Amino acid sequence: MLTKEELPECPVATTVQLIGNKWKLLIIRNLLNAPQRFTEFFKTIPGISKKVLTDNLRSLEENGLIEREIFAEVPPRVVYSLSELGKTLRPILDAMMDWGSDYKSNFL
Repeated sequence: MLTKEELPECPVATTVQLIGNKWKLLIIRNLLNAPQRFTEFFKTIPGISKKVLTDNLRSLEENGLIEREIFAEVPPRVVYSLSELGKTLRPILDAMMDWGSDYKSNFL
């Protein structure tokens, strides 16, 4: 997890640093609906590679926004879900969805 010293002073910049790329936003969007397995992300996030998905999942987990649960099965099953902290991002993504819908409806 990043320390306060490692984060930008600006709160907007902090948010952008933690969730500001398109892949992280789409991962969080998916997890707002339900926990997912690694392969489920590929079905719902077109164009993401395994490496990029792995890197973004690790980053989100390191920053405390998602949790990874490993089930001792053969083969092992891993399920990702939002942490309590990650769930607090819902209003941000809801606002982004509302804005995007409004833009598509009224400005295009």
